[in-house]
Amino acid sequence: MKNYLFIFTLLFATVAYAQPTTLVVRAKAKDAKFIGSSIGGAKVIIRDALTGEILSQGTIGGSTGNTTLIMNEPHERYKSIADDQTAKFEAVVNIEEPRLVTVEVLAPVNQPQARVVASTQLWIIPGKDIRGDGIVLEIPGFIVDVLSPQTHEFIKPSTVRLKANVVMMCGCTISNGGLWDAEKIEVQGIVKRDGEQVQTVPLKVYEKVNTFEADLDLSQPGIYEVIIYAYDSRTGNTGVDKVNFVVNP
Repeated sequence: MKNYLFIFTLLFATVAYAQPTTLVVRAKAKDAKFIGSSIGGAKVIIRDALTGEILSQGTIGGSTGNTTLIMNEPHERYKSIADDQTAKFEAVVNIEEPRLVTVEVLAPVNQPQARVVASTQLWIIPGKDIRGDGIVLEIPGFIVDVLSPQTHEFIKPSTVRLKANVVMMCGCTISNGGLWDAEKIEVQGIVKRDGEQVQTVPLKVYEKVNTFEADLDLSQPGIYEVIIYAYDSRTGNTGVDKVNFVVNP
């Protein structure tokens, strides 16, 4: 009986001293806005840094944020760049003492060819919430999707239109002369036939925002692979997608 009483007292003491602690986590695209619901959000995993135990996990959701506040206004110390609608994941963990945690973000979670992992570590302290902007992890890159030719398409020798959709990691629009200026982003198609590189094709935005295009000479039969990359020398943002197809005589 005494043993049971001791165990009960110990468990009660553990629960009694555990305190719920809130941690806000956000993912922000490099040189752009927050990653939110419109692009599918981001996966967040919070682990004990020593044991690997998962303390909380979930998906970042909400808006990409206020463009003027994030991209145009000067950033001042202690001034938030997130508002009430800005995408976030709000974790609540029960801890009895300070714990060093690893915060890992996979973003954008629904774009496997562009998804990257960003992480950081910090101490969380019982009852000491981290709110406001919270922990903001920067997500570098571009989302690149090859639109045409299609995967494993069979094509007669001809000139076809090479197309790729390119957006910021938050889904923000890239257009000629826009806030994210297509004319200042290098987008190229590296064309390989039967495993050998045969040409490099520059792509540009013409009629439709985010859509980079170029004519592609496919006069020679073979098995083709096209690697389309986007690169911004000002920020270091990069992105890649690939497509394979066949040109038959």
